[in-house]
Amino acid sequence: MVRKRVPDWLNSSLWSTTPADDRLHHYSPSPTTTTSSATFSEPTLQPPAPVPPPAASSKPQSTPTSPKLEIRDPVNRNSNNNSGGNDQNGDSSGVSPDDISRQAQLLAELSKKVINMWELRRIASQGIPDGGGIRSTVWKLLLGYLPPDRSQWSSELAKKRSQYRHFKEELLMNPSEITRRLEKSVGCDNDESKPEGRGLLSRSQITHGEHPLSLGKSSVWNQFFQDSEIIEQIDRDVMRTHPDMHFFSGDSQLAKFNQDAMRNILIVFAKLNPGIRYVQGMNEILAPLFYVFKNDPDVEMAANAEADTFFCFVELLSGFRDHFCQQLDNSNVGIRSTITRLSQLLKEHDEELWRHLEVTTKVNPQFYAFRWITLLLTQEFNFADSLHIWDTLLSDPEGPLETLLRVCCAMLILIRRRLLAGDFTSNLKLLQHYPSANISHLLYVANKLRTQAIG
Repeated sequence: MVRKRVPDWLNSSLWSTTPADDRLHHYSPSPTTTTSSATFSEPTLQPPAPVPPPAASSKPQSTPTSPKLEIRDPVNRNSNNNSGGNDQNGDSSGVSPDDISRQAQLLAELSKKVINMWELRRIASQGIPDGGGIRSTVWKLLLGYLPPDRSQWSSELAKKRSQYRHFKEELLMNPSEITRRLEKSVGCDNDESKPEGRGLLSRSQITHGEHPLSLGKSSVWNQFFQDSEIIEQIDRDVMRTHPDMHFFSGDSQLAKFNQDAMRNILIVFAKLNPGIRYVQGMNEILAPLFYVFKNDPDVEMAANAEADTFFCFVELLSGFRDHFCQQLDNSNVGIRSTITRLSQLLKEHDEELWRHLEVTTKVNPQFYAFRWITLLLTQEFNFADSLHIWDTLLSDPEGPLETLLRVCCAMLILIRRRLLAGDFTSNLKLLQHYPSANISHLLYVANKLRTQAIG
């Protein structure tokens, strides 16, 4: 059998050199994920083509006003009252000319009455400059939460936020409150006909479904007790989200508020999607969305971050729903099939590395790629770099999954020399604790794989 020749660009010394980006601190990942089944809508995709690296930013408005040019560090923003001084190193000191240029392009596009989504995707795929709120607005557009026509933003946001308030009122209410309201309602009726029975609910008026000991399927109490286990898991996971960031963790009022908001989103999602419910690790996918939206410098946008995050979270997960359905694990749309696609992608672009990993050292890609894919790389890089990677994921017209697989493949190629020199133990450890990387190089390689496939 003739082995496919390794492309010259893969042998460049660029991929074996130590990245000069000192701010790339690596999280010590803890594998989290189970599975379940989903019921959400498919995301709509528009057509451009992602390019590689950097980052951009500005100020989104809840009403169509032109944002002003401004670059701030999104992770170390203690001056913003919405931000939680966190410990991430965003390295905002050196703003490159490319960042400034891309920010100006994004601002120009966002100021148009009707935004050209193809152009927006093209620019954003190269990275959205940090700070100023541009990322918040662009992500909402890329996820289809905001329509391209800016004149519709106010009405659409009002409608969605009202809908989320209704969800919370209906799904987060304690059964005691439901019973109390029912008693009040029935009591009012009694007041009109029987003044002497004011406020009292007779035994015959307490339905079986409203009794705390009822086991009926329609019983609000029975459902409440069934939900308790999931809610406890959500509570534990939310408390563990990015423990090194003050925005998410700690005893501050800000952290408690943000934890409550994330808890609400995950509980509402679980109740609205009984097929998938809550899967451990969803909190890690939720965190970047909520962080970006809550740190929007526009006061109204930041105040409504919980509602906006909920709908964007649903839309994002819709593209990965089959990965969380245990019954589909072994199907052609389940997580194992997706991992196999990653393996095939590596074989196509670097057969030597694929053969060494899977044939010689027998490193099963499920040992590392399961977490990479299900958690959208949130555990493999520092928070600021995860945001940069997500800029590219969300911008791809083919959908986040296709880009995610190319980025995962690029991660393998970037450390190919170390992998080719390693055995099973050293390679598994390396892949489960991915080393610091230059994100611009990583996204460049991922885009190179895309252009090679097209060519």
